[in-house]
Amino acid sequence: MHQSLSALDPALQPHAFEPRHLGPSEAEIAEMLAALGVDTLDALAAQVVPGDIRTGRLLPDLAPLSEAEALERLRAFASENEVFRSFIGQGYYGCITPPVILRNVLENPGWYTAYTPYQAEVSQGRLEALLNFQTMVADLTGMEIANASLLDEATAAAEAVAMCAALAGEAAERPAFLVSGACHPQTIAVVRTRAEAVGIDLRVGPAESFAFGDGVIGALVQTPDTLGRMQDVAGLAAAAHAAGAKLVVAADLLALCLMKPPGEMGADIVVGSTQRFGMPPGLGGPHAAFFATRDAFKRAMPGRLIGVSKDSQGNPAMRLSLQTREQHIRRDKATSNICTAQVLPAVVASMFAVYHGPARLRAIAARVHGMARGLHGALAAEGLTVSSGAFFDTFTVEAADAAAVLDRARRHRINLRILGGGGFGVSLDEAATDAELSCLFEVFTGKTAPVAWQPAEVEPQFRRTSGFLAHPVFNTHHSETEMLRYLKRLENKDISLTHSMIPLGSCTMKLNATAEMIPVTLPGFAALHPFAPESQTRGYQRLCADLEAWLAAVTGLPGISLQPNAGSQGEYAGLLAIRNFQKAAGQGHRNICLIPQSAHGTNFASAVMVGLRVVVVKCDAQGNVDMADMAARVAEHGPALSCAMVTYPSTHGVFESEIRALCALVHGAGGQVYMDGANMNAQVGLCSPGSIGADVCHLNLHKTFCIPHGGGGPGMGPIAVAGHLRDCLPSSPVAEQAGATGPVSAAPLGSGCILAISWAYIAMMGGAGLTRATQVAILNANYAAARLKAHFPILFSGPGGRVAHECIIDLRPFKAAAGIEVEDVAKRLIDYGFHAPTMSWPVPGTLMIEPTESESKEEIDRFCEAMLAIHAEIQDIIEGRLDRADNPLKHAPHTSAAVSADAWPHPYARERAAYPLPWVRERKYWPPVGRVDNVYGDRNLFCSCIVPGKE
Repeated sequence: MHQSLSALDPALQPHAFEPRHLGPSEAEIAEMLAALGVDTLDALAAQVVPGDIRTGRLLPDLAPLSEAEALERLRAFASENEVFRSFIGQGYYGCITPPVILRNVLENPGWYTAYTPYQAEVSQGRLEALLNFQTMVADLTGMEIANASLLDEATAAAEAVAMCAALAGEAAERPAFLVSGACHPQTIAVVRTRAEAVGIDLRVGPAESFAFGDGVIGALVQTPDTLGRMQDVAGLAAAAHAAGAKLVVAADLLALCLMKPPGEMGADIVVGSTQRFGMPPGLGGPHAAFFATRDAFKRAMPGRLIGVSKDSQGNPAMRLSLQTREQHIRRDKATSNICTAQVLPAVVASMFAVYHGPARLRAIAARVHGMARGLHGALAAEGLTVSSGAFFDTFTVEAADAAAVLDRARRHRINLRILGGGGFGVSLDEAATDAELSCLFEVFTGKTAPVAWQPAEVEPQFRRTSGFLAHPVFNTHHSETEMLRYLKRLENKDISLTHSMIPLGSCTMKLNATAEMIPVTLPGFAALHPFAPESQTRGYQRLCADLEAWLAAVTGLPGISLQPNAGSQGEYAGLLAIRNFQKAAGQGHRNICLIPQSAHGTNFASAVMVGLRVVVVKCDAQGNVDMADMAARVAEHGPALSCAMVTYPSTHGVFESEIRALCALVHGAGGQVYMDGANMNAQVGLCSPGSIGADVCHLNLHKTFCIPHGGGGPGMGPIAVAGHLRDCLPSSPVAEQAGATGPVSAAPLGSGCILAISWAYIAMMGGAGLTRATQVAILNANYAAARLKAHFPILFSGPGGRVAHECIIDLRPFKAAAGIEVEDVAKRLIDYGFHAPTMSWPVPGTLMIEPTESESKEEIDRFCEAMLAIHAEIQDIIEGRLDRADNPLKHAPHTSAAVSADAWPHPYARERAAYPLPWVRERKYWPPVGRVDNVYGDRNLFCSCIVPGKE
């Protein structure tokens, strides 16, 4: 008699998601548990997680959905949203993503499952795409150097203010910064949040009234401004420079295809968004912001910088240059905490420019401008009051009967920007059609008539005369065939999760399931403008309400903000909530933040950015927080103690047994506890920050909750807070709220479009599935540690020798014994087809390994076999069978060109170099370059494509 489906083992339910997400089968789980001498996953978890913090199942009522059911629910949410055609502008526009880029980049796991390009040899595809991005931005803005993207336009502007302050140094006792009131409202709001936290006097007013001097370190203007008006900023730049200040300009890349670039008018920093270069509005993101500046200021620039170096064979090779651009590495000396970027959206934007090229980009811009002028002229001819002066795509209209205009707009399913007093803003974009122009004409006039337009240039005084995008990459791949092949060539250069496990400790490179990714490009989510009326986003509101409730249950903290659009922004928002709570309680004098020396660098940088003074707490020999030193620091700073920041499980991959005592110690002195949620994937379902005693926790949705890393971004970093901090969550960037904590992102819900990924993951796993995922992550890490510990010391462990979800292996002894350093092992792993684990962090000379719950026993065994084979090679060096200087580790990785060359100068065999284990032949990954020369790259800094003939 056949067994009913409902009675089947959960792993055999044909449409259950949990066994698709979890790598090991039930049989493999049993084998790994046996290898560890444990009977069940529960028993292993009991050995790893201290008993006094275990809380049992946290989401008992959440039954899992199948993939089909989850997608049906998400499509229902999307259909509940009303996708009006938005002509709101304000930094967000309709655009057309070329299908070849949509399918082959944005929806392609070969691009979105790759990790940040720290290992340059396996990241050459993304690095080239980002170099194209930097070149595109530098060319269009007229600046000398650009970084590889920031989080959003408002954040980029805030980073520019901080950079101006850093460049000014101690010159101004209380630095002041001028901001044009004609910048986008969300930009002003985010800049104000950032400035107030560090004591910068922000003065908002008309740009024509700017008064430099009196401690003014810089000014921010926008052109075209938020109402569409162009301005020549050359006079402002001259005035700023005469007073020793800097000029920051927020600009529109599409407009710069026709407009004189800010760099030619004296700007020092240019910021903006690349959203309209192929990324839909998506409820606010993710979109790649840009940041460009003068070469003289490159060492103060935030974010990542891609540069051209050379590899071990002397061939050109790209890498992350000047790693101090990721300023969190400087800890409490940093002026920025940005440790992620928007790589995937930046790749889309750069490929938009590659596919269209300069001529087509200019044509797109001219069409948008021509349509705006055509509509502007038609409305003026009807006697309506429209804004005067030069504009690109945006102008304002005054209506005698605003209610009638809004009624006609609703009937035509059109959103306009409502300015008040009968005024409206209208912004045209690449996706606008002739029919829409006629609709807009009818909306404003009540009449039906075609609107005549033709592509147009801007007024002569604002017209661009310089060329841009002259490099062949922007003038070659204009047919879909060539574009497809170019994208595939770059994709094939990189290691992603489509190749093998990426065992990066702390970074949690788990499965990003296809069913989780599909909703991102559903029009019901992707096409929504972030400032559309709430009545049009009911489905999205329901999704967010679910997600907030689930995250509150997981964390044990009732207040949730989904606004922070990166983990770094979550840290900042959480600390800002603590600071504002204490100020409101009359405890603004509390300004000390205690941080263990092992913490993420972003912790130190985030604390400084909210005006806190960092005091470092020691760690003991086991890597745990030294509780004696913690007690001493609390006693020393008690009345001034604002908070302590702690990562749990620890940065060393261990559940520290005294975490409750730490929280009690800080609370006893009147401080708050901030828990860094980077390792939350080891807590879900077993314990929670709230029950442990934390007051705030940020969540890396791109780690624990399956938003992909995208080659270095996007990410999301929502915060969960205790009840007493709820009123201190970030406010909307476009709604004035007296006394509220300011916004930290440009859109009310950050990169809203990708929240559907985490919703899908939680919904399909269910409460029990989330717990099991945590248990399997712990199992996989302990299994890997058990296989490796006889050959590589496991540096830290908890009681009974168990680790949490990751383990750190110590390679330092091999330096003296064989001349082998951690980098040699990392590069040799490439020859086996693996991305290296996290290298030299938190301890120099180590590798931090995190298999995640999504990797099978077979894949973990393969990785362990590679590590054991590398150990054998090291032993061959120690015992003289391999030369100490000329061996496979020192020359790794080996390219196909090197292995197949006529000359082979090494004493070891080519086969050993390329195929060190039999199974490597079946799945060989060939690195496109040999080992990259980092020192050469920093000494010879090239950060954009070199145009032939202009080297």
